[in-house]
Amino acid sequence: MPTQQMSLPNANPRRSSFRGLLQCVAALLIVTTAPVAMAESKKVVLSQLFQSIQLLPVYVAIDGGFFDKEGLAVTKQTAGSANAALSALLSGTADFSLHGPEWSAIAAEKGASVQVIASVVSRPSFWIAAAPDAKFETVSDLKGQTVATGMMPTTSTSMFMKLLRQNGLKAGGDVKVTQVQIGSEPGPLLAGQTKFAVLYQPGLDQAVAQGMKVVYSFSSMADAYTVAAISTRRDVDPDTATRFVKGLQAALVSMQRDVPGTVAIARRQFPTLDPAVVDAAVKRMVSERIYSTSVDISPDAFKNSMATQVELGNLKAMPAYDAIVSRRYIRAALGDKP
Repeated sequence: MPTQQMSLPNANPRRSSFRGLLQCVAALLIVTTAPVAMAESKKVVLSQLFQSIQLLPVYVAIDGGFFDKEGLAVTKQTAGSANAALSALLSGTADFSLHGPEWSAIAAEKGASVQVIASVVSRPSFWIAAAPDAKFETVSDLKGQTVATGMMPTTSTSMFMKLLRQNGLKAGGDVKVTQVQIGSEPGPLLAGQTKFAVLYQPGLDQAVAQGMKVVYSFSSMADAYTVAAISTRRDVDPDTATRFVKGLQAALVSMQRDVPGTVAIARRQFPTLDPAVVDAAVKRMVSERIYSTSVDISPDAFKNSMATQVELGNLKAMPAYDAIVSRRYIRAALGDKP
């Protein structure tokens, strides 16, 4: 048998030569096609105001491979505030920014060449949490209380200020508002320094896990409200923007169909949080339709978010929908005809 094994390679020289030729051709194809595939993947930078479960759709698009399928290698950077994220976009250090659309409108009002191209969060994504012994039946019960909120500019605090005004209360007078770094709002509440706090996720369910109660949802103020959206410069490469919005749209659809898969990605994105808190936060956001179900931005959702800023004096006048929102990329992502 050893002699037979040694003679096998020469048993059919023609077949051996043909097999060798096929191997050479396969190797040549790998060498010649690999650079083309690599060239199709474009590096893109997204600047976000903070790392938050409320911005999960973008993380799903990155972690779930939806941007990859569109030929984009997306890297996210955390700026710390909406203004900083928008500044990164306008300076050219980022290709896209993620924050409330009102800040793009404010910048546009001052002459910046910026546009909003996709929705990420389309219902108010914050709540008022209270200590177990705090009385809260109506907003009027906040009179004489101290409430912890995020530092302006942030949509949660903007809407909270509007809520107070709608109920005849003055911030700083009737209600003491303690502004803290975004993301640390649960701290004063859990430490007993305040009885109330305006919270984003996962801060809300972190507080609930420690005995706090949810007393108010800001979705009561407006069912449609563009809280977070993707902005970009007007001179953005159209092909890159189209791919980006298509990838985000695919992620939003996946989130509705595959909640367990969405939760799994959230756990990877927030490894230091209690998994139970992550699960509760994501399920609350999905069930309350906080995450956008598509990248589309309705005129009503846009108007509601802008009206808050006009009322607070951050915008001089209500901006025209078409002046801020570009539906070009939304239509492409949804398969609509131009």
